[in-house]
Formats: sequence, C-alpha cells, structure tokens
Amino acid sequence: MAKAFLIAAPWSNSGKTTITLGLARYFSNKNYKVQTFKCGPDYIDTIHHSRAARRSSINLDSIMMSDTHIQEVFTKYTNKADISIVEGVMGLFDGAVKDKGSSAELAKKLNIPVVLVVNAKAMAYTIAPILYGLKTFDPEVKIAGVLFNFVRTESHYAFLKEACETAGIPSLGYIPPSDDIKIPSRHLGLHIEDKFEELIENAASHIGTHTNLKELLNVATSIKKTSIEDTKKQVNLSEKKTLKIAVAKDEAFTFTYVENLAYLKQLGEITFFSPIHDTKLPKADIIYLAGGYPELYLEQLSSNTKMKTAIKNAAENEIKILAECGGMMYLGNQIINGEGDSFTMTGVFDFSTTMEQKKLHLGYRKVVFEDETIWGHEFHYSSMIHDKYNSTAKVYTAREKEIATKVFSYKNVMASYIHLYWGAGNFNWFTKK
Repeated sequence: MAKAFLIAAPWSNSGKTTITLGLARYFSNKNYKVQTFKCGPDYIDTIHHSRAARRSSINLDSIMMSDTHIQEVFTKYTNKADISIVEGVMGLFDGAVKDKGSSAELAKKLNIPVVLVVNAKAMAYTIAPILYGLKTFDPEVKIAGVLFNFVRTESHYAFLKEACETAGIPSLGYIPPSDDIKIPSRHLGLHIEDKFEELIENAASHIGTHTNLKELLNVATSIKKTSIEDTKKQVNLSEKKTLKIAVAKDEAFTFTYVENLAYLKQLGEITFFSPIHDTKLPKADIIYLAGGYPELYLEQLSSNTKMKTAIKNAAENEIKILAECGGMMYLGNQIINGEGDSFTMTGVFDFSTTMEQKKLHLGYRKVVFEDETIWGHEFHYSSMIHDKYNSTAKVYTAREKEIATKVFSYKNVMASYIHLYWGAGNFNWFTKK
C-alpha cells in the first residue's frame, strides 16, 4: 500500500521546496521508492525534485491538464512508488483565478491530504485562527498536519503545539533554521551541482532529526495501485513508430515537461543533441528546442557555427521545428546580454532578444489557433526587439484577457515564449502534414 500527501503553505516563502527535497531524499535514503510531483507549471522545481528523489518529478496542473489526464498521470507514477509527495504552489488556495490551479484544488482532485508548512519564525498562538480558517474554509480540503518551519526552541514550539490543539490539526514537529539547507536563488540554483547534493543530504538529515515522519506517513493517504489504459491510444498513428525527433538537451536547454517527452516517444524515436557541444544535427523529422538558460551560455552557442548553420538549413529545408522561450531566442538573429553585448544566433527569424532592462513576464497562456487550442505557461525576463512579425495565434491569460505575446511561424517552424503542454496528446501540430 503506497502513501501520498501534498506539501502546501498558507503563503509563499514558507520553505515548501526545501522540505519537499529533504523529505524526498530522507525517504529515498531509507530505500523507499519516492515519486515527487509539482503542482503547477514550474519546470525548475521538478529538476530539483528529480535529483532529491532519484527519479523524474512530474507536473500536475489543473489549468493546462484535464481532470482525466491529471488522474491518469498521477496513477501512472504512483503505481511505481511507495511514497508520493506533491509540492504545492504559492499559498494553499492561491490559483490563477481564485483557487483554480491551486494546491487546494489539486489535493481535492487527487483526494490526498495536505501537510502544511508554516513559517512560524514570528508566530505564536495567533497561528491558531489562521490554521482554523484554512481547515474550515473548504471542508473538502483535508489538512492532515502541520510542520512548523524556522522555529528555534522547544519553548517557542510549545505555543505552536497549543495552537494546533485548538485548531484540531496534528502537529508534526518543527524545523530550526539552518544555513546548511538554504537553497540559492531560483535562477542559479541549477548550477551548483556538488554543493546542491550536499544541501539535499543536509536537508534530509535536518528534517529527519526534528520532525515526526512516522506520524506524517500515518496521516498520509493510502493509495491502492490500480491499472490504467495504455496511453498510446492518444496517438493517432499506426502502432509502428515512424517519426525521428531531435530534442535539444544540454546546459542551455533544460526546461521540458516529462509527459511532453513521453508523448513524443509515442510518436517516434527521440535523439537528444546539444546546441552547445555538437556540430551536427541528428537525422530528424521534428526538432524540439525547449527553454532553458541560453543567456548563460551565449559565447558557446554563438561560437558553434556548424550547429547554427545546421539549424538554419533545417528550417529552410522545411523540417518541423518547435521552439519555446530560450529555444525561440536561439532562433533569432542575436541575443543581447544584460551588459549590452550582442551574440549572433541562428537567424531563422529576423528578430533579436535582450536581457537588458529585465522585466518579468509570467502567467498561464491559452493559445488559440484556427483549428485548435492549447494551454501553456510563460516565464521569462528577456524582451523582444526588432520584431515585425504577425502572430499566427491569439494568446489569452487565464482570465481570458488577450495579450501581446506572439506565436511566430516561418515555413514549418513555430516559436514563442510560451512553454506548451501537450502531454495528453492534445496538440495536432506534430502529426499534421
């Protein structure tokens, strides 16, 4: 019998990610098969999760995914696990529109309990009405226990335990602050390698020492392993795999959804390649340039003229190319770094992008083509310059507001800042003639 629970918080910056990583590594070190999930579209946290749990982390998103697809994906991966941990997003009820897309909504859809992480550094008994409000606001959301973070002493924790007793929620322990488990900034957190491994082990030990993890598993939901239909039914192709798909994957291109790649594997044979290190493309019917951090590797990308030429020739020869965010930036004329230095890219599109005067662009995006609609997510600090193209789709926010984000097309190339989700087989672009 497997166990599952969702880590959430009353508000952001409570330590959800650190605790998720620590728990994943702690249970993995105890020889449990640990499966991690991320509520929402975040592709950075899932990379961290995967390292901590020693298996790929999966996104579950009620904006971009149907209820049926969410359940199929959750079942598919929990079937192979002893303990499943879902990390929530922002505050418990924070969604794109009210609680739509929130941790609370996902916990209800999955029918699993919530373990709250509370930043109690400056809190005492006043946390009682906050906990009571979270517990009673939506009775369908089952709050199974509380972990108090940033608590230094037993005397402080005594007030918090009393608050839990009053609110009628089990207390699962407290976690003292520690410099040894601080995660660096989100943008650079992927690039600390060995130090990050040490951080995860420190978090596992620290959390294991100060919390009641046996009781945490007791309050978690028991999940029976069930069968699901073969998802290959989603692919409108013959049983024989026919397409050759080249996927960019290296230090600069890292942001992919696991289920997106799983769908591509149903369409054909995937070969990974590096725009930084390789000098030629694999033979391909489709090229996928995912997002990532091209701005951190501008000199390497720009100096690899053979790969840039190969990408440009593939576009001119009408090979299908899908490029998202960092991948789209790579298809422009230039990328300009934060200091104003220009680096030549592939020149498939006659525009450039710049990291100067950074501005955050963030949110869900509904992309409406003439013949289909697909959801995705936009997250970047760069801006477009010298863009004279018309968009081949209308783009809307989760609140149905049309915005200026464009989808660019040239021959069989499609590119945008939007990370699309097609893991349910809901994007016909790949199989269109």
